[in-house]
Amino acid sequence: MSGHSKWASIKHKKGAADAKRGNIFTKLIREITVSAKIGGGDPNGNARLRSAIQAAKAENMPKDNIQRAIKKGTGELEGVSYEEVNYEAYGPGGVAVLIDCLTDNKNRTVADLKYALDRHGGSLGTPGCVSWIFVKKGLMVFDQSKAQEEKIMEIALDGGAEDVRQSGSQFEVVMDPADFEKVKKAFDGAAIPYSLAEVTMIPQNTVRLEGKKAEQMLNLMEALDDIDDISHVYANFDIPDEYFEARS
Repeated sequence: MSGHSKWASIKHKKGAADAKRGNIFTKLIREITVSAKIGGGDPNGNARLRSAIQAAKAENMPKDNIQRAIKKGTGELEGVSYEEVNYEAYGPGGVAVLIDCLTDNKNRTVADLKYALDRHGGSLGTPGCVSWIFVKKGLMVFDQSKAQEEKIMEIALDGGAEDVRQSGSQFEVVMDPADFEKVKKAFDGAAIPYSLAEVTMIPQNTVRLEGKKAEQMLNLMEALDDIDDISHVYANFDIPDEYFEARS
């Protein structure tokens, strides 16, 4: 399984008891604010804002927090001005890492980023060094024990998905970003549970990690997640399910 979906699934399994709720809310509020600033405060006409609001609701963010973030983005309330910046890096074993940030202080952001990379066997790269490895796609991930492959295949193809593939103990449904909401709505209507649903950057190839390199990469992903300025991290590592089974 690609690193991004693998890491998202790991975080999902860790559950609310292990979630850093304040950190999650900070990232979501920034995304809502920037989305509203760029595309307006009406989610019906702003797909990025609509997606951000859905993510916030999934984390049980209070409605008032969401509305304040939107109003800060549209200028109805005074707020911090965030800038979108992107970085490219290498992780342990030569893993390609794309990092999206929303920040009000680029110097602080890059310092925190370099510290995390240096500490966990990574390094900052130059613009364009790894971005070519990734393509923007819609992605939904299903636990094999909770969904039948035939049913997933049927709904995915009827909804306009590009591909359905098995990856370890999970199924991945991939689609064009423009079809994401349509495919997701089809699965929601069929009441089939999924562990991940988002528009993301999917790697065209992966680097298989085991042992110490796998441990380093997971630690790096967690360290990057802890940085408030970082909104998304995409990486092309692959870790076999057996690695996690041995640790459980």
